[in-house]
Amino acid sequence: MAGNVKVMVAPGRYVQGQGAIFEIGRHVKKLGKKALVIGGKTGLASTREGREKSFAENGISQVEELFGGECSSAEIERLSNLAREKECDVIVASGGGKAIDTAKAVAAAVNARTVIVPTIASSDAPCSAMSVIYKDDGTIERFFIPPTNPDLVLVDTEIIAKAPVRMLVAGMGDALATWLEADAACQSGARNPARGLPTSAAMALARLCFDILMEYGLQAKIANERQAVTTALEKVVEANILLSGIGFESGGVAAAHSLQDGLNMLEECHDFYHGEKIGFLALVQMVLEGRPKELIQQVYEFNYKVGLPITLADLHIDNISEERLREAVAVSCKPKAIIYNHAFPITEELVFDAILTADEMGKRIKAGQPIV
Repeated sequence: MAGNVKVMVAPGRYVQGQGAIFEIGRHVKKLGKKALVIGGKTGLASTREGREKSFAENGISQVEELFGGECSSAEIERLSNLAREKECDVIVASGGGKAIDTAKAVAAAVNARTVIVPTIASSDAPCSAMSVIYKDDGTIERFFIPPTNPDLVLVDTEIIAKAPVRMLVAGMGDALATWLEADAACQSGARNPARGLPTSAAMALARLCFDILMEYGLQAKIANERQAVTTALEKVVEANILLSGIGFESGGVAAAHSLQDGLNMLEECHDFYHGEKIGFLALVQMVLEGRPKELIQQVYEFNYKVGLPITLADLHIDNISEERLREAVAVSCKPKAIIYNHAFPITEELVFDAILTADEMGKRIKAGQPIV
């Protein structure tokens, strides 16, 4: 590929709004006639009424199948065989991250169209062309890149508003890093996950994602606490799912997500969601980069207000040994890791010190002391 080629990817169609599930049929009928719908019990139940009504109105038949709980090769094979047996030409995910990843892989295996109906806004996975395949013991086996992004992503904000608040906040943590990482990768000339340079549109969407969180994040959390659909909630859901999805995949990734690879070694923080860990690691990345003090202050205060981690203690890893933390850093800094998508040399020592400094700054925020 030529060195200056830009690449931007996105879902084929994005639909969002209160009651959107009752319109799913008119969008899916453009893609196929028979759907295999997979998800957990809660994910399937939350979309069933609107889905069944809309599919019936639009002449779409469906097979509903309970997801086994893990996006594993065995589960993908099982569901692929079912899709072939039932002659389904559309695969619909109704649920969270692992059901979504499984649906993408199944659709690719049977050459069907992909529809994602996220029932939580906890990450930017719905819009991306990426699946994480796990072993049966829960460890990562491999990453799978489907040939295309999902054909349709449909988000009913009334369903999102009824989901646990922690899910929305985790999604904000994931989205928080989108512009920071894309900006770093762009400055370094690194390729994005779509294997090209970022377009101006992708960078603008990544920045918009950040700005929406800063302006509306706390309001959206409050609305979610009351299961209310407000303008702020709508904006933050769009930022978490659409803007962050396009922003990371077409903008670029850097230290924050690379550091999570290391953190995943530490069992003490396994109970935390992806976005919660990324929320703290975005702070670490800013310290590592030496971002402007006003920006650092702004993001620390944002995290603290919405309930994202700002210290190692918030992730239950404040008491681990220095040796174990350095081992996690080493994993993050392995050769060709995305942590090198910065315009300055990265060393393990720099990263280790940035983590300790970010932790100390978080402690000071909690104590009401200045950090800049």
